[in-house]
Amino acid sequence: MSLRLYDTGTRTVRDFVPRVAGKVGVYLCGLTLQGPPHIGHLRSGVNYDVLTTWLRRSGLDVTLVRNLTDIDDKVLAKSVERQRPWWAISYANERILAASYDALGVDPPTYEPRATGHIPEMLELIAELIDKGHAYAADNGDVYFSVSSYPEYGALSHRDPADMLSSADGDDTDKRDPRDFALWKAAKPGEPADSSWNTPYGRGRPGWHLECSAMSRRYLGDAFDIHGGGTDIMFPHHENEIAQSRAAGLGFANYWVHNNMLNFSGTKMSKSLGNTMSVDALGRRGFRPAEIRYYLLAPHYRSAFDYSDQALGEAAAGYHRLENFIDRCADASASASSGVMCADFVNAMDDDLGTPAALAAIHEVAREGNAAADAGNARSAADAAASVRAMLDILHLDPLGPQWIKRESEDLTPVVDSLVKLVLQQRQDARKRKDYATADAIRDRLTDSGLSIEDTAEGSRWSLNRSEPSHAG
Repeated sequence: MSLRLYDTGTRTVRDFVPRVAGKVGVYLCGLTLQGPPHIGHLRSGVNYDVLTTWLRRSGLDVTLVRNLTDIDDKVLAKSVERQRPWWAISYANERILAASYDALGVDPPTYEPRATGHIPEMLELIAELIDKGHAYAADNGDVYFSVSSYPEYGALSHRDPADMLSSADGDDTDKRDPRDFALWKAAKPGEPADSSWNTPYGRGRPGWHLECSAMSRRYLGDAFDIHGGGTDIMFPHHENEIAQSRAAGLGFANYWVHNNMLNFSGTKMSKSLGNTMSVDALGRRGFRPAEIRYYLLAPHYRSAFDYSDQALGEAAAGYHRLENFIDRCADASASASSGVMCADFVNAMDDDLGTPAALAAIHEVAREGNAAADAGNARSAADAAASVRAMLDILHLDPLGPQWIKRESEDLTPVVDSLVKLVLQQRQDARKRKDYATADAIRDRLTDSGLSIEDTAEGSRWSLNRSEPSHAG
């Protein structure tokens, strides 16, 4: 295949060659579930959704693993702060995350493992590292990875280990080296009793870095193709993942693909800054999920960009122009599956998932299609519309795709309800006047429109008629 990806590990754009012909294993670091997600969190999921779709379009069998960190220092802190079980907080945010991904048209991963479901695999990996001399158990019950035992430490982030310190892991005085990081954390006073497990090292819970090494191994094997996540967790998280996995003798990831950050006024968008923006919150301000997805794909995945209402509005306008073109040719155009993707689009996607250039190519085809329609060339306009739909389908942005048709239908329910109630009131008024012919005519028109009307003591009710329509023949 001709796909090229920027590999953070080598700092080069490399031809993508699967380890096993016809198959691709992908691991994407998911979210820590201490709070609900905002669109900055969802950016990696949208970008990787496009990557896996493009890989599958090339005929490859893709296994995508996107984990959930359901136990962590931050989750436990929220538990204490809110006086709620940590697992209840994680699950509530997991449900919001799933709904947000679904709203943005992101396909579910092949597997979405929770950290707490893989404690045995984590303990097994710890034991291997201790046996190989790469880890040690401290007297307080913590288990640490020995950074000095792994000479390649720092290769991914291009940092000198001599200049690095690990993030705080509690009582750091038990470390042999300040750079060492926790594989396992001993239970601490004040933490929930159900947030730790019995182990040979005492009661405790996993360190964040260990979780991903154990889960990727469980679902993708000792070696796999692509590991991804945000640039903000390249160090220390991904650096530590590599160290512990390679030290255990695992091949681990062949390619590292990192997406950059969505910022707010030049500052990383985060919950602590109070500038988070959820899909629902933006929806209440009039932005549709498809427009938000378009906005997240408009910049290159490796580009950092600042959020602004103006930029999101411009993205919404750009998407609306494509919708208008497809609506214009909807009756004449063929399905998206019959459309031919233009060379500029294919080349852009193969060139490190160049979505800005890919969207530009789509707009150019739409412009040509509108010109053809203006000239009365219905066939050329229809072909252009099918091509636009085929390319948008790769980006999961086809306005006539099932995801968006279903959502638009759901969004119109309150409007339809209001209109039908108005018509039913007119029917009721006709019955009060004993104008039964008009009342019956209104009922018949509603029935012909696919609605079922039920007259009750509380008034008339309506519902969609789910029965198969009859056909004259």
